[in-house]
Amino acid sequence: MALNTELTIGFLGVGAIGRPIADRMLRVTPLVICDVSEAARAPFEGRAMLVRTAAQLGSAADIVFACLPSLQSYRDAILGADGLINGSRVSQVIHIGTTGPKLVVEMLAALKLKQIELLDAPVTGGTPRARAGELMVMVSGSRAVFEGVKTLIHAYAGAIVYLGERPGMAQTMKLINNLLSAANLAIASEMLVLGVKAGLDPRQMLEVLNGGTGQNSATLTKLPDHVLPRTFDYGGRLEIVHKDLAMLVHEARQLAVAAPLAAMIEMTYRDAIAQEGSESDMTTIIRPMERSAGVEVGGS
Repeated sequence: MALNTELTIGFLGVGAIGRPIADRMLRVTPLVICDVSEAARAPFEGRAMLVRTAAQLGSAADIVFACLPSLQSYRDAILGADGLINGSRVSQVIHIGTTGPKLVVEMLAALKLKQIELLDAPVTGGTPRARAGELMVMVSGSRAVFEGVKTLIHAYAGAIVYLGERPGMAQTMKLINNLLSAANLAIASEMLVLGVKAGLDPRQMLEVLNGGTGQNSATLTKLPDHVLPRTFDYGGRLEIVHKDLAMLVHEARQLAVAAPLAAMIEMTYRDAIAQEGSESDMTTIIRPMERSAGVEVGGS
């Protein structure tokens, strides 16, 4: 479906993942951009119309893509006194962050009272794939709304999977994905520490793992590119990762599904935050393991 050029598109939240997504969207459409951080807005100066509040954005744009870091930031920016919901123009909100299904239902009910539609469309793939326009996007909600914005989503997506009409289905899928990704990093880190302690070279270990059945996203990119060089700069904060894991564990409890391994992974990241700090990169999950074993993986 072709993009309706009479509509104005807004983007709310241009942080670590939002910025490259907005950059990709600017290739296909003008944007009105909002972020509470002046530093986050600065790279878009002269490239897009900039506003300071979500309510201003809701009065300037018909369709708003929202990419925010926390549940509270979504509540404030979408439903708050100065939020999108109080804009005079917005008719559709495309929710591309990760909040879990409960908040989707909460936002949907409030927005519906203002005749604003919500599409649940979180992304996965990390900042490198966002910059390349190769994110995986999972979608749930109105099929008609999805068809209307699909061209815009393709600006940053390499693949899109429409999961169905039920609100929150895409959020549940995203939490499942994030748990598996975080688990891969945690167990791969633990095994590299074990291998180094046993005298193995970590680069050779990764060569073996990536040529065999142990291959995963952590062994392919996070460990060789961000741990072995000791840069710890993949781009996802421990705090954000743990937020998603805690929501998945809560969702499992709500569904009466035993998920003991998921709970252990959540605890591992919680403990890493206690030692490394909430702002540390997710790849620093390996540091407490290294200290406990008395070894360092990678470096000179």
